[in-house]
Amino acid sequence: MEQLEKTYNPKKTEEKIYNLWEVNKCFKANAYSEKPPFSLVIPPPNVTGVLHMGHALDGTLQDILVRYKRMKGFETLWLPGTDHAGIATQNVVEKKLKKEGLSRQELGRKKFLEITWDWANQHRKRILNQFKRLGASFDLSRERFTLDTGCSNAVKEVFVNLYNDGLIYKGTYIVNWCPRCRSAISDIETEYLEEKGHLWEIAYPFKDEYGAIVIATTRPETMFGDVAVAVNPNDSRFNHLIGKTVVIPIIGRDIPIIADEDVEIGFGTGALKITPAHDPNDYEIGKKHGFSPIWVMDEDGNMSDNQYVPSDLRGLNRYEARKAALETLKKQGQLVRVRSHEHSVGHCQRCSSTIEPYLSEQWFVRMRPLAERPIKAVSRQELNFVPERWTKIYLDWMNNVRDWCISRQLWWGHRIPAYYCQECQEIMVAVEKPESCTKCESSNIKQDPDVLDTWFSSALWPFSTMGWPNIKSPDFKKFYPTETLVTGFDIIFFWVARMAVMGYKFTKKSPFKYVYIHGLIRDEKGQKMSKSRGNTIDPVEVIDKYGADAMRFTLTSLVTYGGQDIKLSDERFEYGRNFANKLWNASRFVLMNLEGCDDNMVDMSSLTVADKWILHEYSEVNRKVVDNLESFRFGECSQLLYEFFWGSYCDWYLEIAKIQLQNPQIKLNTQRILKYVLERTLRLMHPIIPHITEEIWQLIPGKALKDGKIALMLSDFPTYDPSLKNEEADRKINKAVEVIKSLRNIRQSFDIPASEYINVKIFCATMQDREHIELSEFYIKELAKVERIALDFSVPKELPPRSATAMIGKSMIVVSLEGLIDLEKEMKRQTKKLEMLTKEKKSLKVRMDSPQFLESAPKEVIVNTRKRIGEIEEQSESIKNLLKSLEG
Repeated sequence: MEQLEKTYNPKKTEEKIYNLWEVNKCFKANAYSEKPPFSLVIPPPNVTGVLHMGHALDGTLQDILVRYKRMKGFETLWLPGTDHAGIATQNVVEKKLKKEGLSRQELGRKKFLEITWDWANQHRKRILNQFKRLGASFDLSRERFTLDTGCSNAVKEVFVNLYNDGLIYKGTYIVNWCPRCRSAISDIETEYLEEKGHLWEIAYPFKDEYGAIVIATTRPETMFGDVAVAVNPNDSRFNHLIGKTVVIPIIGRDIPIIADEDVEIGFGTGALKITPAHDPNDYEIGKKHGFSPIWVMDEDGNMSDNQYVPSDLRGLNRYEARKAALETLKKQGQLVRVRSHEHSVGHCQRCSSTIEPYLSEQWFVRMRPLAERPIKAVSRQELNFVPERWTKIYLDWMNNVRDWCISRQLWWGHRIPAYYCQECQEIMVAVEKPESCTKCESSNIKQDPDVLDTWFSSALWPFSTMGWPNIKSPDFKKFYPTETLVTGFDIIFFWVARMAVMGYKFTKKSPFKYVYIHGLIRDEKGQKMSKSRGNTIDPVEVIDKYGADAMRFTLTSLVTYGGQDIKLSDERFEYGRNFANKLWNASRFVLMNLEGCDDNMVDMSSLTVADKWILHEYSEVNRKVVDNLESFRFGECSQLLYEFFWGSYCDWYLEIAKIQLQNPQIKLNTQRILKYVLERTLRLMHPIIPHITEEIWQLIPGKALKDGKIALMLSDFPTYDPSLKNEEADRKINKAVEVIKSLRNIRQSFDIPASEYINVKIFCATMQDREHIELSEFYIKELAKVERIALDFSVPKELPPRSATAMIGKSMIVVSLEGLIDLEKEMKRQTKKLEMLTKEKKSLKVRMDSPQFLESAPKEVIVNTRKRIGEIEEQSESIKNLLKSLEG
């Protein structure tokens, strides 16, 4: 029989086993199978990315579900792929070109896209190969890319349909503009941070009369685009000024003072400068009063070269212009006051640049009508969030959804399928470029230069990857809608809600039944992981150091059902490594002791009480693991398996089995049970730690036990067998375990040598306790090195002389210490311990008697001090009783 190597080598095992699965095409889904379907689509990682801990957690949880469902008899498809990541990828390629002394503008669009495609194709495989290191059982024959031909066709089809339905429109609105990326970005791609800034109060003098109105602004460089100063008509300070004309400082242009109830009376000075081209609120007020916007800043965040901007400020960046303008205002005496002001400032999520509100013509999706059906989906239980608390957050966003700005001023991405006649300016939206204008028949037609927001194609991912718009595609018919989406809460709005919107619009179904939301990975202090903080943990390095299964087991054990964030440090992976080593070593022991074992199943008519107990324990963990996996309680599953295997199986049954294997009459059946429970437990563990379980399983002998399957991952997941339930055996062995643990503790407390046999007297509080101990007496004697056990009733009120005791429920265990230890030496040790406790208590009492301490100490310190005094009193009383017993 082939044996496991003495030491577990994760790298060697994982490479070997993953190759086994790939060679045998174990991950490939069959769209024509008659099995019920279970499908997942991977949240596509950016093509620019490398595997991070968030991916590792996400991938582990998805793989657990897929492997579990595959073993449960489902035709499973886990569809992999990557996202073209518009802004991120373009930024990376542009930085690369810059190092080479080139720019995309110099190359031109066609050449730039060729270079970007080459870069993307080189990097696409990298992150998916890293997922393979994790053990991901996805079907790489179906790998997709959000910019591939199939996704591109789906994107154009969706855009044209939405446009024809009046749900996509083009309009001029204030958008979040990133000067670094030179593109509009959506509200949810804008990260708001609290920043300490200033509120500058500036005097705008009245025209042709003495005096001025003072406005307050955080962005004085935009003042050259002002069209008015607005005051609230209910503000008595300014009623008499409404209708007057003021002059913009520095530039000297006249603007009116107007009344508008949207002006917040209590903010700043109460007078608001109106700059429609550079502020969303000002845009609405300006539109209401009929003002035309004035642009004083360009797409790079530099001051415009036009008549409205002072000549010495033209071309300066916004911060340089701000500094120069403030200096001039100060010299002219028009900078009245500067106040510190903390406010929320938008930043581009991709490059962290400060966002500039910018009036721009963009394409939008009209979201409110599209949100109606996905909102109803929740109450109809077509779309379910786990944990349920995320439902409210999803609904709040959907009920207050704003139109989605989908155009981006980039080159890398899905180019908008809108075409403009250069003769009559007719707009034509079509899947393919029209040959001629539908209005004037001119062939001089150009496509819109902008591309779509990356999240637009991502929103179609669940069905565009299944063959849509071909609804007769085998994959679409078999695997759509998907069953579950596993993701973090940070992209509920970016992605989850938009997938629901597009899914209902184009397939009339929710793209997934369940959305499982897990917490985010943070460092051990609870801080968000980031390269700038230097607190990231590289999962590939963790895999190299501890193994993929160790990482998977650790991450799974840290997942809570409530979706709390996970605090992580490198050392925590030792937990998973230790468990993997325990599994390897215990399995090696079992395999080494199967010589002479046949291929028959367990003889259920010849079971010892310990055999019945381990089968009962196994059946219970089987039932609980299934219940927890079905309800997405991943952390509970890993804990159950850890406690059962390390505790029940290794610590207790293997020790009992060593004894039973010496008895020729029960040896064979003990071997069968060792093998059966190990094999079935490997099946239970497999979804979480697939490589090591597969490696061990491959070496377990017995075709009947393995159902003739070539791989553990293709075997059936165990179903709960109620015939194995045996509460009586459970109570008996658990009582024996309690006794053995207590006797081991007594040995440790009094330094009784492990080789020394002891005599034990047990005072049983109940007849049931006596029966259970009698039936398990054999195991107690063998495992606790006991020579003789005497059983009695009526628990004594006082500690028997020169003995150690332990309570099990209401029953008492008594071990005579005479002849086992040096009683005089032990009395001295206990006396010294009592003196130390007495000294500590005295010190704490002095502290508690001090009024100054009680007044100044934190409440927690006072509570802990009282608690410690109570503990000392209990320990002291126990030692006194023990000394009394030792004195005889």
